[in-house]
Amino acid sequence: MIFIDGHPFSTHSSSPSQPQGNDILLALLENPNLISASSSFKANPERKFIASDEPGSERSKWVYIFQKEYATVDPALVDFVGTDEATTCVGLVIRNQKNGMTSVAHLDSPKIVEMGLSQMLSSLVANSLETELDVHLIGGFEDVSLQHENGSAISESPAYLDGYSFPLCSKIVDTLRSRDEKFHIRTFCVLGHNTRRDSDGNTYPFFNGFVVETASGIVFPAIFDGTSRCPDELVRRIRVSASYEDANWNGKLLETYDCGSDCFKIAPCRWTLRQFHIALSLLNYSDSEILSMCSTSPTAEAPDFVDNLRRQWSYLIEHPHWTETFPKKQPRIFARSSDERWIRS
Repeated sequence: MIFIDGHPFSTHSSSPSQPQGNDILLALLENPNLISASSSFKANPERKFIASDEPGSERSKWVYIFQKEYATVDPALVDFVGTDEATTCVGLVIRNQKNGMTSVAHLDSPKIVEMGLSQMLSSLVANSLETELDVHLIGGFEDVSLQHENGSAISESPAYLDGYSFPLCSKIVDTLRSRDEKFHIRTFCVLGHNTRRDSDGNTYPFFNGFVVETASGIVFPAIFDGTSRCPDELVRRIRVSASYEDANWNGKLLETYDCGSDCFKIAPCRWTLRQFHIALSLLNYSDSEILSMCSTSPTAEAPDFVDNLRRQWSYLIEHPHWTETFPKKQPRIFARSSDERWIRS
């Protein structure tokens, strides 16, 4: 069940042939309370996370989530949990109002929403049906042209948008609506609320990341640098694409973090020789060709997008057998050191 400002939220479908999630999504985008909340979110300064001793760097304990991952954290052990590098993806936050336990997921496909939400809730509370849950959705943007191929304008309404972001957002809100838990949506900075345009009319996400302050539940725009997207950055990036060929992860979010021990446990994921050959092939393409072939939003990616892909492919070429990375099919475990850095155990 979805609640807005403490009241149950419902809408009547305007078209029997249109998915109910579309109608819910459009109504949420027009809700005055959520419009105000999106404006407040965007007015906050962007937090920058850097794992270094440089002046101004974040000194707190945080957990970083990559695409298709999720983590549930205890505010007694972790100060912040967040993600970035999202373009057409959507970040979902679910927080237990009573004890502050917070689960964050980086959703990249409608296919993982239902199971992913179940994974988040199973690790969040003992009985979620009796718990009031705060929800924040941040990410996605109007990632398709608002023009027909013949140049004639179409409606500005997201109901007429296809792309990647709209179907994902629609699936998320429809899944929240259909479950019995009480989801209080606090932030809804998605699609049009998270879209900016350049002088040529090209669209980009307003923000690519966010972080949750676990003690207060406040959500801020955020950006992480290469030193703070840890631990095991490269292997975790590879798992995102490899998981689509690993039946063990069909429809699931990737497991990363153990809440009780404040350790990262990177669950094993299989990759195949097919991916080895794909990596060999893709390394020969130019940067622009890689963007075109490998991104859902080529014009909106960060400057290091292609470099990160090349590093992944180089690793796959050097380690074609997944058991080299996950010996005996065991997870890769990382614990915090005394200076808050992650050390493999």
